[in-house]
Amino acid sequence: MYVLGIETSCDETGVAIYHAQYGLISHYLYSQVDMHSEYGGVVPELASRDHIRKLVPLIRQALQESRLNSNDINGIAYTAGPGLMGALLVGAATARSLAWAWQIPAIAVHHMEGHLLAPMLEANPPTLPFVALLISGGHTLLVQVEDIGAYRLLGESLDDAAGEAFDKTAKMLGLGYPGGAKLSALAGHGKPKYKFPRPMTDRPGLDFSFSGLKTFALNTLSASEKTEQDKADIAAAFQNAVADTLAIKCKRALQQTGLKKLVVAGGVSANQQIRAALTEMTAKEHADIYFPRLEFCTDNGAMIAYAGCQRLLAGQHQGLEIIARPRWLISELPGC
Repeated sequence: MYVLGIETSCDETGVAIYHAQYGLISHYLYSQVDMHSEYGGVVPELASRDHIRKLVPLIRQALQESRLNSNDINGIAYTAGPGLMGALLVGAATARSLAWAWQIPAIAVHHMEGHLLAPMLEANPPTLPFVALLISGGHTLLVQVEDIGAYRLLGESLDDAAGEAFDKTAKMLGLGYPGGAKLSALAGHGKPKYKFPRPMTDRPGLDFSFSGLKTFALNTLSASEKTEQDKADIAAAFQNAVADTLAIKCKRALQQTGLKKLVVAGGVSANQQIRAALTEMTAKEHADIYFPRLEFCTDNGAMIAYAGCQRLLAGQHQGLEIIARPRWLISELPGC
């Protein structure tokens, strides 16, 4: 079974072709970072228009370079949410239209399920069950994964997601877009001499809160001389606080569930400090840890193609409706 995957939830246009037996055949990604950097963040209307320009050419490229045509594709998977409504509609309408024209099934995929399953694309994928930490610009979730579609939410951010806190703190420090990556680069030149809190780690539970760290960073910056070294030191302290907080919560999740496998995915999972903190923690817990390769940490079509393929193989698909859900809880997904 060949599945065409389409991802247009925010500011990256992703297309991939996945085969149920042979694995990932091709994947292509176009990033809108350069366009949005002029405005200091994602402009939803511009994102939607750029998806319209780039999506169909990327689909043609994926088919041509894979030496496939529409007759070879057995199903289409597309990101239906969560995400920006206009951006989601571009991918959903294109996917649903192609599925109707090609007379093949289409499946609406949850964006975070795609991230959760991204490590399955690796040569050494995790086996079920496992605990998953999903960290991105819009979400921070701890999920117990018993099977594909069998997800139990263990904890989530009560305010800013980890990636959102990175971006907002980067803006305070005068860094450009994308803020998270630039803050991480700046932190590499600093020393974490400031003592930042590890929010919600002094109480039981697996929920997160990163809004306070953002405020603490602002107060620390205001009290400093605001030199470039001060900013680097604040960036390092902030990044360490986020990494430690995530490690503490993931340790609790592993102990609470009794599981010995941790999957970490989403755009923020590319952060090297966070990877190091979580790797050190799992080693002490005698647990295994799995990350997707860096190119699959950010939004991409490969993870959508894989997730959609699993659901299509289970016999799931949608009718002719075009599904776009800017808000969509992962716990609402049906099992396979």
